[in-house]
Amino acid sequence: MDVVKAVQNYINKMVNEVPGMKVLLLDAETTPIISNVMTQSSLLSHETYLVDRIDNRNRDRMRHLKCICFLRPTTDSIQLLVEELRDPCYGDYHLYFSNTIKKSSIERLAEVDEQEVVREVQEYFADYCAINPDFYSLNLSLPQHHLYGDSKHIWDGKALQRVVEGVLAVLLSLKKKPLIRYERISKMAEKLAHEVLYQIQEEGPLFDFRRTDTPPILLILDRRNDPVTPLLSQWTYQAMVHELLGIHNGRVDLSDVPDIRPELKEIVLSRDQDPFYKKNMYLNIGDLGANIKSYVEEYQSKTKLSMNIESISDMKRFVEEYPEFRKLSGNVSKHVALASELSRLYEKENLLEVSELEQSLACYEQHSSDLKSLQKLIESPNISEESKIRLVILYSLRYEKSQSNVITSLIDQLHKHGVSEHKISLIGSMIQYSGTEQRQDDLFSNESIFSKGKSAFKGLKGVENVYTQHSPHLAQTLELLIKGKLKETSYPFVGNSTKDRPQDIIVFMVGGATYEEARHVAQINASTPGVRIVLGGTTVHNSDSFLNEIQDAFYRFQQSGSPAGTRPPKFGRSRR
Repeated sequence: MDVVKAVQNYINKMVNEVPGMKVLLLDAETTPIISNVMTQSSLLSHETYLVDRIDNRNRDRMRHLKCICFLRPTTDSIQLLVEELRDPCYGDYHLYFSNTIKKSSIERLAEVDEQEVVREVQEYFADYCAINPDFYSLNLSLPQHHLYGDSKHIWDGKALQRVVEGVLAVLLSLKKKPLIRYERISKMAEKLAHEVLYQIQEEGPLFDFRRTDTPPILLILDRRNDPVTPLLSQWTYQAMVHELLGIHNGRVDLSDVPDIRPELKEIVLSRDQDPFYKKNMYLNIGDLGANIKSYVEEYQSKTKLSMNIESISDMKRFVEEYPEFRKLSGNVSKHVALASELSRLYEKENLLEVSELEQSLACYEQHSSDLKSLQKLIESPNISEESKIRLVILYSLRYEKSQSNVITSLIDQLHKHGVSEHKISLIGSMIQYSGTEQRQDDLFSNESIFSKGKSAFKGLKGVENVYTQHSPHLAQTLELLIKGKLKETSYPFVGNSTKDRPQDIIVFMVGGATYEEARHVAQINASTPGVRIVLGGTTVHNSDSFLNEIQDAFYRFQQSGSPAGTRPPKFGRSRR
């Protein structure tokens, strides 16, 4: 099960089925699907000389070219295609849709194709963004997409339809007809499970795959059962880049980084095209720094250059002073720039200190020392408001039911130190969204102060004592599922059931997955022969996007049925 290869196979099939010089027309949603898995050069090798958007009405008329349209079968895209076929720019049109297209839409397209330029219509189920071979996303993020309807338990209608279509596309592209399990306490997971089962039954012939000895499992989970994972600072490369800078469709925007070179203002992170990234994406920042350092030292030894390199800033200086290294090193110089910016940001935000307390709150029951540390950090002018809010939320989630909790006085302390009301309101919103009453598993019971010794990694100088003890709740859930010990009372089946231990598991996280969870899934896949897991979600969260989604949802719940008030400012850290 490899979602990157599944999407690549569809794209390659498209461009190979249409011989000769051609244009590829995409829409707003299929553009990131393609850009995550294909490069311009790989498309060019299949004689695809131009990639454009169907909503670009200023395209040149080139009737000698064939046109492949790869579109989501949405109302907007169908309308754009209708306008295109009324006045075609190209000679032949080969229409590929990323999901099932309605019969009425096909009839509408046939009516407007008066010049008979359409040669074929196909459904290729590449309707999701493949990020890693075992990690995918539906890219349902603000401001375009709202997950929740009138309450925290109800889907927004459009979001539910999109998620059902996305999950079905994952199953069809992997050729799996699974049994379905869901998190019992989650009404949204239950609703999705029933909708997916209904559609599988409705689309019978599409799911007529060869039966396997052990049926695959689709496991539908809800983010609210583990709100801790997306709130934590990250210290492994891919996760840390997304937490501090944001990875959007495989790209990282570095345009506002001080003194950044023009060619590095936007960089692409691709496992397929970047062997260094593939090798290092799951490593902690210390080991990453050590690997970059050894690469630079190898170059130094070959060219007999001498420069003492002890830290990330030394490496950055070396790359700037020796432009020929930039040419020879290819992708490594961009990783030096990335590691340098990550280093600047965690020093600026004192994330070593913040992260140590985050890990303690996430992993251990030690109220007295946690409280003392938390009060000290709230007092500190060197800690950002965003970090203070995340720490108080983590404290509240852990000690919500403890009689000795002082959540109210911590909120008073935040007010006293000038933290804005809209940020502070997130603490109450998070308890309503994901407090003890909203979770079915005891998120904090599996670890105590005795269960793990604190561990720290050391790599390059300047990056040490960073704690990574936390393990996402998903890791424990998958371990139980693989061993056949995941309770049916907590994770019931919809439709047929089985007692067999699963081999193929497709996980979908309502409310968004994280790169930390993706790393754990990759580790399980690498260390558990015979088990193949693919993880996906409505989006890929970092702490800012997660808190923004909760803030937006509760703002809309409050406005439901009443005049719209002032929308709170977007939650997030400043990178300056």
